[in-house]
Formats: sequence, C-alpha cells, structure tokens
Amino acid sequence: MAILVNEQSKVLIQGITGKQGTFHLKKMQEFGTTVVAGVAPGKGGRIHEGVPLYETVFEAVEAHPIDATVLFIPAPYCKDAALEAIEAGIKVIVIITEHIPVMDELIIVNRAKMKGVTIIGPNTFGMASWKCKLGILPNVAFSQGPVGVVARSGTLTYEIVGSLTSEGIGQTSVVGLGGDRVPGTNFVDMLKLFEADPETKAVILVGEIGGNAEEEASEYIKTMSKPVVAYLAGKSAPPGKRMGHAGAIIERGKGTYEGKVKALTEAGAQVATFPYEVVDKIKALLK
Repeated sequence: MAILVNEQSKVLIQGITGKQGTFHLKKMQEFGTTVVAGVAPGKGGRIHEGVPLYETVFEAVEAHPIDATVLFIPAPYCKDAALEAIEAGIKVIVIITEHIPVMDELIIVNRAKMKGVTIIGPNTFGMASWKCKLGILPNVAFSQGPVGVVARSGTLTYEIVGSLTSEGIGQTSVVGLGGDRVPGTNFVDMLKLFEADPETKAVILVGEIGGNAEEEASEYIKTMSKPVVAYLAGKSAPPGKRMGHAGAIIERGKGTYEGKVKALTEAGAQVATFPYEVVDKIKALLK
C-alpha cells in the first residue's frame, strides 16, 4: 500500500502547458502516473502531450474521475487555482509553487481544512508512491518498498531516498511538506498515515531548523509502534538568518538544532548526524 495516492490514482495538472508543467508532466508519465486531464485557460478542447485540456477544474472533474491535482501555477494565481480545486472536490492538492503570499497560503490552508482536503506544500517537491508521482521528485531516486519518508527539505530527501534505493531499500511513499511558514500538512499528519499503513515498516523524518514542527512530531512519535529515523539540517546555522526556506530560521532561541535533536531522541527516534547514517540505521532496523 501507500499513503494518499497509489498506482490507481487519477491525476490532474493545473498549469500543464507551461514550461515546468510540460517538463514534469512527461517525467510523471514516465514514472507511471496516470495523468487524465490538464487545466489551461484559453486552450480547452486541445490535447497536450496526449492529455486532454480543459478551461476549468470543474470541467475536468465532470469529464474524469480525479483523485489528486498538481499545481504548476505562478504565485500570484495560486490561491484562485487551489481554491477552485478544493471547491471541485479534489481531495489531494500538491502546490509546487514558492513565493506565494502568506495571506494567500492561510486562505488556502484554512479552506482545505474546512473541506477535508489534504494540501501538500506550498513550496514542495511534491510526493510519490509507487507508479504515482505528484511533483518534481527525480524518478531514479524512488523505488517500491517498506519505508515511509516525510520531509521538509527537498534535495536532502533526494539524497537519502536515492541512497535507500541504491541499497535495495524501497519506499511506500515519499512526502515533501514544503518549506514555507504555512504548510498545508505537517509531520504529525503524515506520521499518522504511515503508522496506519500496514506495508510501512519504518519511517524517515527529514527535518530542519526553525519552527516547532519536529518538536510536535516528537510528541506523536512517543505513541508510534513503528521505528522512526530522523535527520535534521541546519546544525551550523546562525540564529536569525534564513537558510533556504522561509520556515528555516532560528528566532529568539526557538527552533534550534539542539532542541529538536533532544526532543526527537527523548521520543525514541534515532537521530542521524549525517545523511548516510540514515540508511545504515534503517538497514539495521529492517533486519
């Protein structure tokens, strides 16, 4: 099994005809993703890379069963695109875009919670389950297996997941929460899904400095039956300086590397000092 989506999921892409949308459509199709429709205002009725185009999400939903959508939409227009997908009844929405205004993010996330919709992102690499990729995760990194991965950092996740795959250890699902201050989902949301998934035998948490997401995750990890291995980025980051993501910043002594390691360790998670140690710890746990 997998969480949120699987090889049977039907996928929509909003912004499918743009440069990024077109490139990643092809990569998603190569991965095995079933992309059934795209939304491109002004181009409805056409076919793009074998995918039928529609003027609106509502038209696409009327024509096809759709389980998830991926947004390759410029930041100023993301709010309207996401709200349209929510109102159309799509239950999993992946927002790749970064630099979305904070107030727009708040509106999107609040509406999604009201409607029971899962938002992955904004500012995320997306997610992948076997034969269903939503976003920009490199195809070669992912393989099918027993490890769930949830992360705030993209490139570190590619490195860790790629190393797992090269060692013959596959993944049930890989989920990127996104690097912004207003994420649609959090570690606890995904840990609960992995805990309930019978095929996930262990979970990797890739965190970073800033905020309190890892501390909140620690409280839930205490209740989990499945082992968790964590890696945290930002060990040497100076306080008050944003490191890559809007959410990766230590403020007023909160969100420090040391504090997060302490919380995770006390919760029973194994914390790796270097990325390569994550694979070693997972291999030992799965023996």
